[in-house]
Formats: sequence, C-alpha cells, structure tokens
Amino acid sequence: MLRPYRLLASVPHVPSVLTACLAARLYQPAQIIVLTFLVAGWTGSYAAGGAAAAAKTVGQAIASPVRGRQIDRRSAPKVLVLTGAGAALGFTAMAAVAHWVDPARWWLIVPVALGTGLMSPPLGQVGRAMWPRLADGEAREAAYAVEATLQELLFVTGPVLAAFVVAAWGPKVAMLGCAGWALLGTTAFAAALWRAGLRGGMGGGEVTGRGPRLWRLPGFVSLLGFCCLIAGALIAADVLLVGWARERGQPELAGLLAAVWAVGSLAGGLVAGGLTGKPRLGRRSALVALGMCALVPVLPPVSDPGSPLLVGVILLAGGFAIAPTFAASNSRLAELTPAHRRGEAFGWAGTAMTLGGSASSPLVGAMLDLSGPAAGAAVLAGLAVAAALLVAWHLHRTRGAPSPVAAVGSSDRPADVAGDLPR
Repeated sequence: MLRPYRLLASVPHVPSVLTACLAARLYQPAQIIVLTFLVAGWTGSYAAGGAAAAAKTVGQAIASPVRGRQIDRRSAPKVLVLTGAGAALGFTAMAAVAHWVDPARWWLIVPVALGTGLMSPPLGQVGRAMWPRLADGEAREAAYAVEATLQELLFVTGPVLAAFVVAAWGPKVAMLGCAGWALLGTTAFAAALWRAGLRGGMGGGEVTGRGPRLWRLPGFVSLLGFCCLIAGALIAADVLLVGWARERGQPELAGLLAAVWAVGSLAGGLVAGGLTGKPRLGRRSALVALGMCALVPVLPPVSDPGSPLLVGVILLAGGFAIAPTFAASNSRLAELTPAHRRGEAFGWAGTAMTLGGSASSPLVGAMLDLSGPAAGAAVLAGLAVAAALLVAWHLHRTRGAPSPVAAVGSSDRPADVAGDLPR
C-alpha cells in the first residue's frame, strides 16, 4: 500500500514542490472570512461584508481560466510572482479602504475586492497541472491523492489561524497577513518550481492555437458539470452545519462536526493514495452521495432534535470518500485534456466549483429557513446524487475515446526529471 508513496517520494524535487504549493495556499481558505470580518467591523453591516465577499469570489471565478491559460503559455513561476504581488497589493488596498474611508462609502471596497479576486494567483491550477510533468503512473495518482488530502488541512487550519489573528489583533492586521502570505508564499512556490526545472509554461512550450477547443473535447463539459455539482454539495454543507448548530444553541458544534468531516476525508485520501490501479471516480462519487443521503433522516424535523454523535459518525464515514473523489476527478481531468491546455482546464474546473458553491449555499440557507436542517440536507443529497449520475454518464460516453495524453507521444515531464521511476 505504501509503494505509490515511495515512488512519489523518490521523484526528484517532489517533496519541496508539494510543500511549497500547499504552504502558498494556506491563506486562500481564510481570505473570505477575514474580508467579512473586516467589512462588518468597519460598517456594522454583514450585508456589506457579503457584497464585498461576493465581488471577491466573482473576480476569482473570472480569473481562474484566464490564469490557467497564462500558465500554459508563459512561464508559470513568473505568472505566480506577478499575480502574488497583485493579490498582496489588493489585500493591502482593502485594509487601507477600511481604515481611511468613511463607512457610509462602504461600496468603494467592492471594486477593490473584485480587482483583488481578478489578481488571484493560479496556485491550484499550477499545483495540479504540474504533476503529469513530474511523475507518471502510480506516482502521479499518489500525487493527486496527497494533494487532495492535504488540502483538507488547509481548510481546517487556514480559517482557524485567521480567526485567531482577528481575535488577537483585529481584521486589518489579518488582512495585511493575507497580503504578506500571498506575496511570500507564492514567491516561494515559484522558486521551488524554478529549482525543479519547471521554468516555462505548464503546457511545455508556446501554444500555437491549433487543436480542438477544450469545450469540444469528449467529456470535458460533463466533467465540469460534475465539479460544479459535487462542489456545490460539499461547500454548502458548512451552511447546513452552522444552521443546525445555531438551532440547537450550540454554535461551537458546527466547527467540531466540520473537523470530524475533514478527519474522515484526510483518512480516506491517505488510504486512496496507497491503492494501485486506476482510481474509480464513479464509485467514489457514489459513496459521497450515499454519505449525503444518510444525513437527511438524522436531522430535524425528521429526527428531532437529532443526535450530534450520530451525525458525527455519518460525517466521518461519508468524509472518507471526499478527498479520494477530488483526487480521481483531478486525475481524470489531466487525462482528458492535452498537455498544453491543462492549466486552462483546471482553471475552468475551479470556476465551476466556485459557481457551484455560490449557487448552492443560498439555496440550502433558504431551505433551512423554510423547512429545517433535513430539507437543507436533502438539497445537498440531491446535488451529490446528480453529480454521481452525471459522472457515470460521462464515463460511459467517454469509454474507449482516444486520450489527448496519448497524442503527446512522450512523457510530459521535462528532461531533468523525466527519468524512469524506480520499480
């Protein structure tokens, strides 16, 4: 079971690049929380905070495929450094607006937040597009599993660190901390890529524009639809947990259950990374849907008041399939797209997931208000089931289709790291 991890660790530069990639992304799960605290504390209005956060999210969704295309065509380390500096400038500008501008003109922070989102560094796109150039076979699958698994730690530690800084020194200091991390972390990741020999575009060279459009590749649109639906189900689960915890008068329960869910995902990702053979995306997404469906009968009003212990057990078991599902979907997307378009492909996947979470969270919130937590869980279950059905259809339609990877004709890896993996 440890063989894929040993293969991955033996590939030159992988440990340093993986560490730098994950460390650089630590601020990303915390930035919306910090922005909301900043604007709400400045204006006294959560609606204003929500407007700024929405503008930031829209900017990220627009920028994601654009930045992905840039890292395919241009030097990925240079794109990272430039966008990291731009994001740092944007975070600093938002802190300055909240410090110097009258709260009555709170709307001025909205275009600043939009611009900051547009400058978001393509850390996720680079972090996924680089693996086919560094490793192949079992080592590549292990890389996707490790990346998806350790990403769960970011979503646990990032918001916790942000909340601590906000409580200790205030949201302006936390926002400036995001600025510093965006600049230094992104620069360190760019340096790690440079040392690993990945100094050009993730596509392996300048793109001439020839070849099919991504949207015309067999299965690409359906895979984006899967990303949108599955992310919508998982992101909006936080709204469900917060709503149920507040209804019980135990707001701290939401954080505890979210941590239990993340632990399940961590464990599942580590196990999946040690498995050999092709990852089964259809089976893994079906297990995620099963876990979501199991929440409906154990929440109010179906089961009133509901047992936190039982919900925790279901989340722990259901979370076991989350990181493996994302690892399999990332691997599938890399397999589906040509090497010179992978950064853009992962950018579109990021946009799809952002849109999915943005659309599902208000819907789950509305169902919580109308009918209670069980209705909100039913929305999540419906999205997860739809995602599982869509990916099953996707796999059926693309079975036997020629892979763009095969069309490359040789390894995507650069010459200094393309030696045969030890067996």
